[in-house]
Amino acid sequence: MKKRRIGWLLAACLGISLTAGCGGQEQETYRQAEKDLEQGNYETALQGFGTSAENGYKLPESYRGAGISALHLGNYEDAVSYLTSALDSEGAGRSLKQDILSYRATAELKSGLLDDAMADCQTLASDYSMTADNYYLTGCVALAMDSYDEAASNFEQAYAEDGGYDMAIQIYEAYLNRDMGADGSRYLEAVLQTEAKDAEDYCSRGQVYYYMQDYENAKTELNKAVEQGSSEAKLILGMVSLAQGDTAGARTMYQEYIDGEDSIRAKGYNGLALCDIADGTYDSALTNIASGVAEADTEDMQDLLFNEIVVYEKKLDFATALTKAQEYVEMFPDDRDAAKELTFLQSRAGNAS
Repeated sequence: MKKRRIGWLLAACLGISLTAGCGGQEQETYRQAEKDLEQGNYETALQGFGTSAENGYKLPESYRGAGISALHLGNYEDAVSYLTSALDSEGAGRSLKQDILSYRATAELKSGLLDDAMADCQTLASDYSMTADNYYLTGCVALAMDSYDEAASNFEQAYAEDGGYDMAIQIYEAYLNRDMGADGSRYLEAVLQTEAKDAEDYCSRGQVYYYMQDYENAKTELNKAVEQGSSEAKLILGMVSLAQGDTAGARTMYQEYIDGEDSIRAKGYNGLALCDIADGTYDSALTNIASGVAEADTEDMQDLLFNEIVVYEKKLDFATALTKAQEYVEMFPDDRDAAKELTFLQSRAGNAS
């Protein structure tokens, strides 16, 4: 069963805010697309930015917005195309180009264009002042290319620039997604030396302890976060309970998270589906996955669709599992675990025939 991070590269890359210029309908279309992007209405944002680009309005920014929207939607090849158009448009200033390069490298990484992604990272390093986020991005690309020393060097630079909880967790998750969690664990150990100041810090510390499989300390930190109003801490408490085999306790936490006002409901439904898988109630898992898919963004969609493959495999419906895996790999070509799963299912289909 696939374990995934709560955060991801896109959060680290969001940098420059877009501002509108002159008046008229073109300005209003552009401004609305900005609002849609900020609110997570990515399909609507993509349409709005596309209209702005067609009208020749703020071309670098419009193509950039379209690229970011496509990236969130998992349309990585389209994202690369839009972001390339943004870079090629007249009027893109230096700071905007730096931002666009970061997004394009992310899209290229997600679409498996690793040489292109590294080329953009090298341009960032040679032509601009590197930020912690760009060191982290370069580390992720190097890791995907099996350039472990280069990855380690960039991750060290990223953590030196930003030694906070989020960066430590992101670096660990990058290694974890390559089955190299031990290489990232030192960042978890290092960041625990930082003192918690607020609910977000306590939540992050709980997540760190969860990854270290120190579940009692995880609960202690997460409960402090819940007491201070953190809804995300309930989600991670569900993960802790599930890891301890307490599916009833996990269900309670996931449902409380779903019922919260500021929750990302798809994450909660995915958690409930994981409880169902652990309990062997596979039809219920499919129901929860469907509920999550209806509200998911790209990252949460990826988790849900992967777990859908797992459910059909558990149900011994290998034909459906294979179809779902083929669709998944086409959508998320950078997922190595899914590629392995697809190979397994293809072998099952071959044996059956």
